[in-house]
Amino acid sequence: MTQSPVKTERRGAVLEVTLDRPKANAIDLETSRILGEVFRDFRDDPDLRVALLTGAGGKFFCPGWDLKAAADGDAVDGDYGVGGFGGLQELRDLNKPVIAAVNGICCGGGLELALSADIILAADHASFALPEIRSGTVADAASIKLPKRIPYHIAMEMLLTGRWLDAEEAARWGIVNHLYPADRLMGEARAMADQLASGPPLVYAAIKDIVREAEALRFQDAMNRITKRQLATVDTLYASEDQLEGARAFAEKRDPVWKGK
Repeated sequence: MTQSPVKTERRGAVLEVTLDRPKANAIDLETSRILGEVFRDFRDDPDLRVALLTGAGGKFFCPGWDLKAAADGDAVDGDYGVGGFGGLQELRDLNKPVIAAVNGICCGGGLELALSADIILAADHASFALPEIRSGTVADAASIKLPKRIPYHIAMEMLLTGRWLDAEEAARWGIVNHLYPADRLMGEARAMADQLASGPPLVYAAIKDIVREAEALRFQDAMNRITKRQLATVDTLYASEDQLEGARAFAEKRDPVWKGK
């Protein structure tokens, strides 16, 4: 029986997803489809609140597209499955927090996968690059996302030259939130996942929805959509028990109990 390239573990309200495809955790079409199913099920499971994505081993997080599989017939424009490449970057209505714990080499589609998370933590030996230019192809998702996330000229240098950034430089430019020694990375990532899992899920959903919708809108247009309750997640939040619970907990000087409804 073939071992699955994607391992999952439920830890309370946290789903840990580990890309485990030796030797380098590269993603072929089958692996991408599995990841899509995993993140779709995470999105649709009301008992899960946070996902934590990492790679098996200590050398690679993910180098992206499996060029050996491509040479054997995996089409670059093939069926990546629900959510597109890696299951995350085109998955609709994913309104739950996702943390990427980058534990090694993170390049090409692997960097695009990490950029699809909401928070990126990294080991201090991790490295980052977009080397597609050297193989005559384009890092399409990164070409859209990266110039909006970090200084334009740094993003363009990465895209046009394929040069590598070490973890410290990646953190300096804002690609990474926090750096940790390798032996602390997963502990810190789990602590952050637990912190988020204890928070208000309806607020998280509203935040992610607002950020996503506002990307293509002028400020006032986005504000109008929020104040007129034209976003379903915001409308749900404002009419929820959790909205009242937050106010009551503050008045009563106690921790709120979030029910997600």
